[in-house]
Amino acid sequence: MKRASYAVVFSLILCLAMLFSACAPKETKPANVAEDGEAFVFPEDEKDFAALRTPGSQEAAYSYDIFFLPDLDNGVQPYVGDTMPYYEDGVYYIYYLKEGGDSYNHSIYLLTTKDFITYEDQDEVVLEASRSGGQDGWIGTGSVVKVKDEYYFFYTGHAGSDSYEYKEKVMVAKSDGLTSFEKVADWEIIPPADLGQKNDFRDPQAYYDPETDTITMTVTASKSNKARILKYTLSSDLQNVTYDGIIFTDPETFWNLECSDTFTIGDKYYLTYSGQDDTLWYAYSDTPYGPYSDPIRLDGDLFYAAKHAEDGKDVYMIGWARRSESVSSTQEVSGWAGNLAVQKVEQNPDGTLTLTPVDELLGQYKNRRQLLVDGMTLSVEAGSSYNYAELCTAYESFVLSGKISFEKNGSFGFAFDYNGRTEKYKTITLDPKDDQILLQFNEGETVITQTAAVTDPGKTYEFTYIQDGSVGIFYLDGIASLTVRLYGVSGKPIRLFAENNSVTLSDLKLYTK
Repeated sequence: MKRASYAVVFSLILCLAMLFSACAPKETKPANVAEDGEAFVFPEDEKDFAALRTPGSQEAAYSYDIFFLPDLDNGVQPYVGDTMPYYEDGVYYIYYLKEGGDSYNHSIYLLTTKDFITYEDQDEVVLEASRSGGQDGWIGTGSVVKVKDEYYFFYTGHAGSDSYEYKEKVMVAKSDGLTSFEKVADWEIIPPADLGQKNDFRDPQAYYDPETDTITMTVTASKSNKARILKYTLSSDLQNVTYDGIIFTDPETFWNLECSDTFTIGDKYYLTYSGQDDTLWYAYSDTPYGPYSDPIRLDGDLFYAAKHAEDGKDVYMIGWARRSESVSSTQEVSGWAGNLAVQKVEQNPDGTLTLTPVDELLGQYKNRRQLLVDGMTLSVEAGSSYNYAELCTAYESFVLSGKISFEKNGSFGFAFDYNGRTEKYKTITLDPKDDQILLQFNEGETVITQTAAVTDPGKTYEFTYIQDGSVGIFYLDGIASLTVRLYGVSGKPIRLFAENNSVTLSDLKLYTK
């Protein structure tokens, strides 16, 4: 055989060897197993939200197991308004102003839960606004306090017409239990004369001190066109009421500080309130009832009217997640009342607070779901224009977690498909340049809400996002939380986006219940 023939045969053998090598099976993980070895779940009975094309049809189909919403009343959807939580013997009693349905002038109704997962909604009204008019023609926010073997429910009586001298007074009801109360006739607290106004005087929050046998109460009001929080001391039989003066004056421009509340964590004393038409705020002090620090925002203005509840171990803020006046709107989320929302309070070493997910809620999400990317990492690099990469599907109820790192100060975040048009994307946006997290509609053109969040290029941050129906809360762990409302996004892709930045998500995990 000639030398050239040997070369041809050798080349042929080499090619065949390479071909067999390429075709040989490789060590790969099965399609139903994540990169970290956890098995994916593919439920067969899952709702097909992709077939529900309108925000209204999706909203009507949601179960709302996590962010509670009352059942329909004769075809009308009621909503959760201002909450008044009370804890006793392992049960959270969450009284709330019910908006719509069978509620007359947002009367007070009751939810109970032991775990913030399963709720029982009492059909019977707890305190009803007076149907014959009067000082409590409308019911306003209040609080429950136990005094010895009796319960007092202090509440706001909001006059139904302008013919009354005082638009608002503090009123009270009594009971030997927690599910129904009887109004006490001819008992009231009126605004002190030195306020110089008779309109804004509401949201009593009461606490009983068995050592002194007295009740301490805070009330929100206004003096000289500045929002204030007042303090009172009441005898346990309610016969003596002493006005102790103003404990807090708002340094901002709010005309009222709604749903004020006080509590203690460690050696710090906290005052919380919702600035009218704004967000949840808090200030803290080294002594009871001030002097307080400058106020700090918690979350954005879609988490509103929250008050605290504590079980001896943890402290929670319980409020409501704001809704849109129209689920099809791409311009606003401004409706009063919405879904119940609960967040856990964490105290930082410097005394400041952050809100974190409720542990029991996260524990409900156990079905590992497949991402729209290979592996558990996704990166996007972008110049002056938005660049997108598909991340996962928005299910009816899900938790997405992972780590975020970025190289520059350009914005980035998560884009939710609304109607298939890029210019209508709804985004949860991290903005390192302005130290914010924002909810934006219309591909960043319309800002809905925002909260402060200081982040720096080159660092890695953990995040958790929980969504149930159209309500979501984004947590940048240890830094900030932002409650969002995203109608019409279920069954559609969620994308990672960036602008003037290079962003990487890692350790990505997606779970449904």
